[in-house]
Parts: sequence; C-alpha cells; structure tokens
Amino acid sequence: MNKTLLSILALIFFIGAVNVEAQTARRVKFPSKDGVTITADMYESNPDYPWIVLFHMAQSSRGEFQKIAPKLNRLELNCMAVDLRSGKEDNFIVNETYVLAKNIGLGTSYMDAEKDMKAAIEKAYLIARKPVIIFGSSYSASLALKLGSEMAQVKAVIAFSPGEYFGKELDVTDAAKGLSKPTFIACGSDEKKYTDQIASAVRSSKKIYFAPPKGGAHGSKSLLKETDGETEYWIQMINFIQTVKKEY
Repeated sequence: MNKTLLSILALIFFIGAVNVEAQTARRVKFPSKDGVTITADMYESNPDYPWIVLFHMAQSSRGEFQKIAPKLNRLELNCMAVDLRSGKEDNFIVNETYVLAKNIGLGTSYMDAEKDMKAAIEKAYLIARKPVIIFGSSYSASLALKLGSEMAQVKAVIAFSPGEYFGKELDVTDAAKGLSKPTFIACGSDEKKYTDQIASAVRSSKKIYFAPPKGGAHGSKSLLKETDGETEYWIQMINFIQTVKKEY
C-alpha cells in the first residue's frame, strides 16, 4: 500500500473520529437573484482556506450537511450550506428559503432554485476572493454541473447523483459537455446506469467518476456513516479535493 493511500486512510480514520457536533454554524442571509432572502449556514474554519458551497437534494435543507460540513472543515475547507427554494427540511432544520418563496407565491421547482445557487456562488466568491468549489446533491448536482461550466466564480465541481431530473427544461448531459473544470461525480451502485452518460459528457481532463459495484446511496447520503461504502466515497472525494487545493 503506497504512502498516499495510507495517508488518506489515516485521514479517513481521523474524520470518522471527529465530533461533528463540535462545529457550530453561523447563520447568514443574503438576497437571491430575484430578491428572495436565502438562508445559509457558514462553517468557517480559517479565513485563508478555500470555500466550498454545499447544495442539498429535493425535499431537503441546509441541515443535510450538519454531519458533513465539519468533516470538510478538517480538510481545510470553509463551508457554506445553502437553503435552496426547492426543498423542505432535513435533520429537523426547516428550509427557510423555501418557506419564504412559497409564502410570497414564487415557484419552488428545481429550475427555480438555480437562481439561488448562482447568488450563493457569487456570495461565497466575494467572501473567498477567489473561485470556489461547489457541491451538489441530486437535482442540485445536475445544476452544479451546468453552473460550473457557465460561472467564472467556480473553481471545481463535486456532483453526487446528478441525473436528468428536469424534463424538457434542461438536458443535463448536454450541459455537462461544456464543463472543463476539475469535476468529481459519484453515485450509488444502482444509479450508475443513469449517471454514466452524464459523467462521460464532462470534458474535463481532471475528472473522477466513482460508482461502486455495490452499496452507496443517493446524493450526499453516500458520505454518511450508515451508508454501505461510505469510507470509499470519502477516499475518492478527498483525493479529488487535495488535487484541487494544490491549484489555489
């Protein structure tokens, strides 16, 4: 076993031992592209570290990353976990952006959430003063691939379980063809047949696609302890993140 793999495994062990409740998030609010107030949790470890913007899956909220963000802090990343207007609740954390958008009669579809993602990326870029990594889960993974190809403020893309979730509104495979930045794509073993085409479309020369022969889960749930194969997902993603960080 080489030294690189040993160090990664050691880091995984360390991450597994982290008390994920130790890091307290700071709640912030900022406007979306249409003026709707977005709520996000900031897990800031060191102002000099790169930033990663975390986007949740359907019917979820920024609470999806309560156990993931502190581990990313240990990888020397600052995190912004964002409530998108297409969501609801996770880990008993209500999606405040969804509630506000619904109360004022605005759409809360997957595509409606794209404007929130753009605003969050721009906000994180202003804080970081350099391009940021974006992390998408399920529908937001698909949109992350699209925005990664379009926005100069994006340094790299992490996409867990992207798919063709948008009908005629968006061809994700076609959008992925424009992505040449460092890209990490992962999915559960039972999702591979849907994800292969999207992953193949990404033109980046710095691309990692991880689909285990068995196990895994949908979206960011692949990174949770209760998921079969969780450690391997972390190993693959850490390898990608360390490569991206060398470019800062």
